[in-house]
Amino acid sequence: MFTGIVEETGEIIAVKKDGSNINLTVKSKLSQTLKIDQSISHNGVCLTVVKKDNASHTVTAIKETLDITNLSHLKKGNKINLERAMQAGARLDGHMVQGHVDQTATVTKIEDAKGSWNFYFEFDKKPKFTLVDKGSVCIDGVSLTVVKAKHKKFSVSIIPYTFENTVFSTYKIGTQVNVEFDVIGKYVERLLKQRNK
Repeated sequence: MFTGIVEETGEIIAVKKDGSNINLTVKSKLSQTLKIDQSISHNGVCLTVVKKDNASHTVTAIKETLDITNLSHLKKGNKINLERAMQAGARLDGHMVQGHVDQTATVTKIEDAKGSWNFYFEFDKKPKFTLVDKGSVCIDGVSLTVVKAKHKKFSVSIIPYTFENTVFSTYKIGTQVNVEFDVIGKYVERLLKQRNK
C-alpha cells in the first residue's frame, strides 16, 4: 500500500529483456535504503526489488504488467517516480494507493497557469472505472485531485513542487501515463452495479 506521495525521482540506467519480462535498473538515493524482496512503487506500479547495491536497484516487470502500464516505453536515461510502501501508523498525506495500475492515458494538453500547471488526459481505452470532479486519482504514482472529469477525459492541476519533483516536468503532448482509480470509488461502483442487477 502506498500514499501517492513521491519520495524521489530515479533514473533508468539499464533496461534488459528477460523472455517476456523486463528488468529495470534504477539509480536513486532511495536504492541504498531498500532490501531484496521489498515492494516499491515505480511510476505507480508496485514492483519487487530483486537486486541492489548502494547506488541502484533492479526490479522485474512481467508481461501482464507491461501490457497495461507505460513501463514498456521506458528507456535508459528516463526519470521515474519512486515511493516506498507506507508504514503502519504513518500519516496518509495522499490517498490509499495500491500500486495496481488500472490502465493508461495520454497527455493531450499542458497549460502553464503562471503558478501552477494544468494537465489534460484522455484514456487510451474505455475507462474501467468512474472518475468524479474533486475525486482522487493516481497518475504515475502521484496522488492528485481530479479538476474536471468527462467520459474519456479528465484534468488535474499541479503545484510547482510537484511539477519540479516528479516526472510531470518531463511530460509532453502524447506522453503515456499510468492511471490508478481510487480504490474506495472502485468498491462503491462495483457494489452499486451488483445492486442494480
